[in-house]
Amino acid sequence: MIPDLGVSRVLLLQGPAGPFMKRFAQELRGSGMEVTKVNFHAGDQFFYSGPDALAFYGDQSEWPAFVRELMRARSIDGLVVFGDCRPLHKAAIEEARKLDVRVFALEEGYLRPNWITLEEHGVNGNSRMSRDPDFYRSLELPEVERPQEVGQRWQLMSWFSTLNALAFTLMNQSFSRYEHHRSLNSWYHAFVHVRSVVRKEIFLARESHLVEHFTGELRNRFFLVPLQVHCDFQLLHSPYDDMLDFVREVAATFAREARPDQAIVFKHHPMDRAYREYRTFFEDLARQHGLEGRLYYIHDLHLPTLLDAALGTITINSTVGLQSMEHATPVIALGTAVYDMPGLTFQGTLPEFLSDPGVVDEQLYDALVRYLLNVNQINGSFYKVLPSRDNPTGSRWFPMGPREFERRFGS
Repeated sequence: MIPDLGVSRVLLLQGPAGPFMKRFAQELRGSGMEVTKVNFHAGDQFFYSGPDALAFYGDQSEWPAFVRELMRARSIDGLVVFGDCRPLHKAAIEEARKLDVRVFALEEGYLRPNWITLEEHGVNGNSRMSRDPDFYRSLELPEVERPQEVGQRWQLMSWFSTLNALAFTLMNQSFSRYEHHRSLNSWYHAFVHVRSVVRKEIFLARESHLVEHFTGELRNRFFLVPLQVHCDFQLLHSPYDDMLDFVREVAATFAREARPDQAIVFKHHPMDRAYREYRTFFEDLARQHGLEGRLYYIHDLHLPTLLDAALGTITINSTVGLQSMEHATPVIALGTAVYDMPGLTFQGTLPEFLSDPGVVDEQLYDALVRYLLNVNQINGSFYKVLPSRDNPTGSRWFPMGPREFERRFGS
């Protein structure tokens, strides 16, 4: 059971599709906190109903006044959101800060796949984590126990996403003024999820032979570029309006600056497989820059294997940057990332990185990881309930004792 967060009256907004927020609220109440939940559409309501749930039927222009008055009326002192860049969440965070309400942001883990992030103030580009390497070097923090393995989640994610979309499509009449950041039409979801399964099998059949090429002939002679989801809000923390703007810049720079015996490998984000496919775009890009035979576009090849063989990783602010450092593979981050600091990431220009990517300070990386594990990473999943010592059948979302949680998140 989750203990005191240092607040007594918590407001929950939108969570991941599924029952996570309902279970989270139960644990908050079990530790003595009062909980209020706001639902924005029928999918939210499907997974979270009860006397502590309110419905917001207005549009975005009405939301700031609504949430401000709600926080005042209920004396809210803690706000919890999943995704601090969603428009409704951003507006709520602004109002919360005016009222001195503490803000906690949930997000997929910085250290994936066995962790989720719960960070006060904000995550990723909104994080207040230090970017000073000496701060992490000076810390003396305890070792964290080996995490429980989360395992495969995509089946549950797909199932919850489908139920969420069905509720939105069939039962959303009362929430007609709500606008989501991605299509929630259930028929579209059914189509893209089937398409994703088919695509995965096609891509594996087409690309699996490349693993031997990358780990053999091209080992330490290719740069890996992990793409992010096309609608990733983390693009807001970068100079790029669109993922493909980043791709165009990287490809053009590589064509000008890289050695002729080097290659560049763009890896599609697995969560974007259902929604986007760029094969024709990359074929045209290779022809445009004379990179035929040197530019690769791949999908579901084993990421750790690629990172181990790569000369360097080029990213906007993907958490793949941290995974790359685990393999001692140099990284350049072209957007705002919590791990972007001297010693961990390349601090020069992209042409300079292509010429000499440098090395990763492995001791600094270990210090940063230890900080994350002690401060804002929790072994768990938004979609699966892991067993704990007290509940071996898996009745809690976070297998963490009360003292440990209080140490991290108490006031």
